Amino acid sequence: MSFIFVALGGALGAVARYAISLIPFKSEFPVLTLITNILGALLIGFIVGVTSEKDGISENTVLFWKTGVCGGFTTFSTFSLEAYNLMEKKQYVLGGTYVVLSCVCCIAGVFIGNKLLTLVRL
Repeated sequence: MSFIFVALGGALGAVARYAISLIPFKSEFPVLTLITNILGALLIGFIVGVTSEKDGISENTVLFWKTGVCGGFTTFSTFSLEAYNLMEKKQYVLGGTYVVLSCVCCIAGVFIGNKLLTLVRL
């Protein structure tokens, strides 16, 4: 049953992300993606805050919003929450390492994936 809640939330988050991408705003800087990531981080922070203070919220509701909506909207929100949690626990080296590795490795992954596609086309 939990998979259904995640799937429904994920669909809602993906549609919301797509809707933001349709805003007619052109710039060299990826403003709409930045806005999406900031909104996702704000949303997941709010959800974590609300669910940590209230015991009556079901696990499926949390899965719908946190994993589904936020995950479908942007996985950057989860990355931000995990980095924040490490910093909040005063694990600064671990948190900083996570941030740097995530950015560097993911950009490298895009580069390598793109080059692999080029090799497959040969």
